[in-house]
Amino acid sequence: MTRKKKVRKIGSEGSAQYKDRSLSKEDVAALARKRENKSKGLKAGSRHSETKTEQARMGLSKPDPRLGSKKPISLLVEEKPHPKSVAGKKVRRLSAEQELESLENDPQLNVLLDRIENGDKLGAGLQSYVDEKIDRIEILMKQLGLFEEEPTEQAKQPKASKNRTDEEMLAEFDNFKFNKE
Repeated sequence: MTRKKKVRKIGSEGSAQYKDRSLSKEDVAALARKRENKSKGLKAGSRHSETKTEQARMGLSKPDPRLGSKKPISLLVEEKPHPKSVAGKKVRRLSAEQELESLENDPQLNVLLDRIENGDKLGAGLQSYVDEKIDRIEILMKQLGLFEEEPTEQAKQPKASKNRTDEEMLAEFDNFKFNKE
């Protein structure tokens, strides 16, 4: 193998030709992105800059987040019911007093009751809504002991006094007639 010396001659294609071309917007943006990516990392400089030492002197430095919270932590585990379970639904329910108050202050129910008092007839859906809410109010009032039932015929009759003497009870027993078969 013989060694050939490299020569600087114009080749068969001629000398190199360069074209002056203007950069498009896309090329300029690509070059800008390339420059931004080159400067990754921290800037060169001293580890002990003057601004850090001044902040340390002034006491403006942030507390170390690794120190943790001062919030007290309960040592007893309180099990909370799952929200979709029966116990979870009971927790979410309002107390009877709160529910009764919200039903009494319900603006839609009040408007419908006013319409009924004025003699308007409601549709089946609205009437069932009113009936449902009134029944619920009645149940809640019974639970809270606020509901007074209208006296019926049996309730109108005077009840025998519970504080009867022994003699009265004995006389009633003697007068009682047993059916003998």
